[in-house]
Amino acid sequence: MCNPSIVGIIADTHGWFDPKIPKLFSQVDHILHAGDFGSLEVRNKLELIAPVIAVRGNVDKDRLLRKFLPQRYIQLFNTTILLIHILGNPHSLSKDVLKSINEINPQVVVFGHSHIPFLKQINNILYFNPGSAGPKRFNLPRTIGFLDFFPGEVKGRIINL
Repeated sequence: MCNPSIVGIIADTHGWFDPKIPKLFSQVDHILHAGDFGSLEVRNKLELIAPVIAVRGNVDKDRLLRKFLPQRYIQLFNTTILLIHILGNPHSLSKDVLKSINEINPQVVVFGHSHIPFLKQINNILYFNPGSAGPKRFNLPRTIGFLDFFPGEVKGRIINL
């Protein structure tokens, strides 16, 4: 099997840039940030590693972070991806989210907000929340993820920080 194209997936940094990130993301082609940067500095540091595609989260109130959309569709490696901060429960989506998904028919939905890592195929869509890479909150692990793009197949993985 050929080497995959790799995309780093991160969310809910809340102003914290973990010093492990540059090494962990050293082989990625792109980075997707699913919102709640918490500061423009986090985005700028990620941009030094690879091109960043991002959405705005509910804590991204800074005027410079407000330029990011709350959700967006992107095409990477012949794959349509919905990038959104607040998705809700992938097993029972809101009417608005379902409408968006039905209109564009993504193969992957990347989301954040809950700080809970989630990786599951539902109705032929890979739902992926990388969890939180920011300061530890509650009893949740600090995590990031990767999407590995093979010809005709996308696989996700989550790793602990």
